[in-house]
Amino acid sequence: MIKSQLPTRMTWIKICGLSTREAVSAAVDAGADAVGFVFAESKRRVTPEHAAKISQQVPEGVLRIAVLHHPTQTLVNEVCSVFQPDVLQTDAADLDTLQIPGGMSVLPVWRDGQSPSVLPKRMLYEGKVSGTGTTADWRAAHALALKTEVVLAGGLNASNVAEALTKVRPFGVDVSSGVESAPGIKDPRKIEEFIRAVRKQ
Repeated sequence: MIKSQLPTRMTWIKICGLSTREAVSAAVDAGADAVGFVFAESKRRVTPEHAAKISQQVPEGVLRIAVLHHPTQTLVNEVCSVFQPDVLQTDAADLDTLQIPGGMSVLPVWRDGQSPSVLPKRMLYEGKVSGTGTTADWRAAHALALKTEVVLAGGLNASNVAEALTKVRPFGVDVSSGVESAPGIKDPRKIEEFIRAVRKQ
């Protein structure tokens, strides 16, 4: 069952790359609107079975997002069948060739240097490579945010997210490496600090 989207009056927050039950709980307890699980090559990669297990206690108001990157149809089918995400996130170009289950929400990803010819209702915008902590082109992101709902990702953390919100005015923000104590290891304190920094704006 697809969960309803949250109101847009506050900045939407996604904590991505979660791999433990403790990290999921930390994100939910801190007030995240969405939790992301990576099924692409990454230090944060999890299996559909593991993602399903550690996200069992995610409440109805928080979206569970499957994060993919140039996936095979077989992987998409497995993730959707086993994990049963609320939203499927992958590069916009992937969606041209993949078969997505009916009723499944998608979050297309656009990267620095790419300009969508047709704007989706909502999109994620980030740097050229995911999960590296590299800041996206905020000027380009702002231009898109004037036209559609942009979820800004790439290089965000508690110390720069306020500036990002001011310059980009996105619908939402997405953080992964910026709330880690080591690559792939989420830090509950940093998650809380990031969400607090966003909510202050």
